[in-house]
Amino acid sequence: MQFTLLYHEQPSEMQRRGAADADAYWGAWTAYMGAMSAAGVMVGGNGLLPPDTATTLRIENGKWQVHDGPFADTKEQLGGYVVINVADLDAALEWAARAPCAAAGSVEIRPVMPSPPGN
Repeated sequence: MQFTLLYHEQPSEMQRRGAADADAYWGAWTAYMGAMSAAGVMVGGNGLLPPDTATTLRIENGKWQVHDGPFADTKEQLGGYVVINVADLDAALEWAARAPCAAAGSVEIRPVMPSPPGN
């Protein structure tokens, strides 16, 4: 069964990407991703650039409304995602709990929607 793990971090954690402790930050993520890859559960994924690089589109009355930045105003920011293939939700939770951001942020776990029949 496939699950997407959505990694949410506090802005202060995301700022560590270029700070003096960047090696420790990236080392933790590299080890975590390496463990998933070595276990054969990782299907794919990507880190995301900061929210200030986002563009949000909504359609109102048939017209595009385009805004710079993310639409939601939240304390945590989506930093990236990974799709994993594991036996069940319990296994997905085990991998999510190992994420470097799980203690200071959160990891959202969602089942991947199966393809419609005939696709």
